[in-house]
Amino acid sequence: MTTIAQPLDRAGRGPDHLSGTERAGFIDRWIFVFTAASFVLVTLVGFIPDSLAKIEAVETGARAPFPLVLHLHAILMGTFLLLLLAQTVLVATGRSALHKKLGLASLVVAPALVLVGFILVPTIYHAGWDAAQAAPPEARAGIEQGLGIADNIMLLQLRVGVLFPLLLFIGLRARETFPGLHKRMMILSIAPALPAAFDRITWIPSTMPVSPLSPDLYILLAVAPMFLWDVIRNRSIHTAYWIFAGISAPVAIAIHLLWDTPGWHTMARQLMGV
Repeated sequence: MTTIAQPLDRAGRGPDHLSGTERAGFIDRWIFVFTAASFVLVTLVGFIPDSLAKIEAVETGARAPFPLVLHLHAILMGTFLLLLLAQTVLVATGRSALHKKLGLASLVVAPALVLVGFILVPTIYHAGWDAAQAAPPEARAGIEQGLGIADNIMLLQLRVGVLFPLLLFIGLRARETFPGLHKRMMILSIAPALPAAFDRITWIPSTMPVSPLSPDLYILLAVAPMFLWDVIRNRSIHTAYWIFAGISAPVAIAIHLLWDTPGWHTMARQLMGV
């Protein structure tokens, strides 16, 4: 019997083996909504208790007030996550025209988020450095230890500063020519920022500040539902994940190699100008 060759899509995959099933169609529409909503939930669970505790510390005089740039960062990050969630809902409900219009907002929010992020890192670092220099001798050792941790966390912040705009650019470039890549890259672009929330959830396992392993694993955990459904659905790994892995893996390796090394501590302080 002659077998007719089936067409392949631009990612090299054959026909979807679950096509036409009601359950598959439902998950196709809502898996991206679920993933984006989970990002928002993780952020809220991580940051709300931490922020409330810090606000109380400010009110009691136990710590300095938050700098303006921190408020801007929080607003922009929250806006981007809500935009991402709204966009996935619009696609799931078939409102593509509104999805495209709302997408223009990301062209403003995303660059602003990157810019504010690069201002925030030295602002927070210098606040800690100044506190260490002004602290009495008996408190200085503890504050300087905290600066060593801040040096290492800077590696994770730099990862976000590099990967977020790069992955986002790839996703935006693909919005007309490769919609499947576009929608996945928009979600994957913000995933490297999630460890900032995961690390604030005190009741989950963490390797911090000793090792950056848990941030790496939590990034993978956050995107796992979307990834696993794609593999089950298409019996292959989508191009978006290969791009994400190809860009992210070298950065993760570099972070592990530099983590808590004397050379990195020296370089970090040179970068911060202290």
